[in-house]
Amino acid sequence: MNASPFQPHPAEWTETQDLLPSVARDLPAGRHQFHKEQLMAQIHEDLRTTRAPARPVVAPRRGNPFLRRAVLLPAAGFVLAGAVVAGVVLSGGDGGGKTALATGPALTTRIGAADAEGAPRLLDRISLAAADVSGPAPRAGQYIYIASKVAGTYLRTVDDKTEVVSQELHSRQVWNSLDGHDGWLIEAGETSDEGMALSSDTPLSSAYDALVELPTDPDKLLQRIYRDSGAVRDHEVPRDQAAFVAIGDLLTESYPPADLAAALYKAAARIPGVVAVEDAVDAMGRHGVAIARQNDADGERTEWIFDKKTLRFLGERNVVVKKVADSPFEVGTITFTSAITQRAVVDDGKQVPGQAG
Repeated sequence: MNASPFQPHPAEWTETQDLLPSVARDLPAGRHQFHKEQLMAQIHEDLRTTRAPARPVVAPRRGNPFLRRAVLLPAAGFVLAGAVVAGVVLSGGDGGGKTALATGPALTTRIGAADAEGAPRLLDRISLAAADVSGPAPRAGQYIYIASKVAGTYLRTVDDKTEVVSQELHSRQVWNSLDGHDGWLIEAGETSDEGMALSSDTPLSSAYDALVELPTDPDKLLQRIYRDSGAVRDHEVPRDQAAFVAIGDLLTESYPPADLAAALYKAAARIPGVVAVEDAVDAMGRHGVAIARQNDADGERTEWIFDKKTLRFLGERNVVVKKVADSPFEVGTITFTSAITQRAVVDDGKQVPGQAG
């Protein structure tokens, strides 16, 4: 398939600091997931019973630094307000005031060639670049702020007709306390303009306080990743893929120290099946190089995208690279795409960088 690349062009992009992120996603638009790899199982269920109510969300029994904090559910069946997602309580009323996101044809892209031999070299360069990144150490009482642009692809059923649609690219802002117990989310189409509170009885997987306790020796870190991701992965998700996804979560919406970020890339280089991709495009149309791994079970390749010159982390996407039986997703479909636009440490759970506390 030779699909046209998806390249949205927002009016403005700012990056206040070159700070690498990490794991948690409080409620990512369009993919609400525990493991993205559970998508195919849910799709098959939806195709069998398209009008059946969504399955209940079950909170995991324990927290760990490599746990995705949201569960993928069909968009039509997911109730955001008042839900409990992976132990995170979402509050803030009945969700009144939120505006539905426009949808259109499925996002598509050209599939970049995979290079297994080039992956270790690229990851070594990325690790060295990450080690040079320095940012202010957060102080007690502060919050980690992450702003991004995201879009997802899902099945929509109207009048017994099911089709694949993609959301319009939209804004997402997340604040998380250092201990992971409190936060705030503002996301177009998912919350009101004011947003909603996020709270948890146990530390969130992206909590800065938890990340600083992780080992920075790549071998020990990878052992920890395999152990903790294996404890919560779906049985249909291969062990190596679960570990790769776990590291990817540690690169998206949090704030690990530079030495941990560097160790994560070195750990990723030790996972079988990891490849380099010469050209990949993030949600904002920025071209970069990618580190990726394909999950043969659902035919999707998860790509971490980096600036070609600076090797700064730009975002990630999931692309269908192999047609799977009974799947409505064609090769070249982008099932999720994101682009980090701003990253900072702020003094309050609703403060925007540059704004007085």
